[in-house]
Amino acid sequence: MNDTFRSDQLEERLIEFGAAIVRLSMELRTSPEERHVAQQILRSGTAPGPNYAEARGAQSRADFIHKLEIVQKELDETCVWLRLLVKIVAEKPENIVRIIAENRELARIVTVSIKTAQRNVRVPSG
Repeated sequence: MNDTFRSDQLEERLIEFGAAIVRLSMELRTSPEERHVAQQILRSGTAPGPNYAEARGAQSRADFIHKLEIVQKELDETCVWLRLLVKIVAEKPENIVRIIAENRELARIVTVSIKTAQRNVRVPSG
């Protein structure tokens, strides 16, 4: 399996994750508290896919790493909002738990990608 294929797969998973976040935010009731959390999740949970696409087109290894770190931060923030949501939503928390599991798996993949990219940074000799 080549790197481009894996990158395409990860990008597709991040897009699917964003779509799951959008669907979840649409299911939330209209109380001010749930709407606030829904807006936060919507913002952070839909950002990883586009940010990953930007990383794939990075101008340098350092730019690539920086953009992946942004993907990581957005996934981390989304996970916290999802965990909060599980505690305040009484209906269908198992759907949220599934999204959290995918969030954590995506975050692990991105973490490994960052570490690999950092290891592959060439230090100029001289």
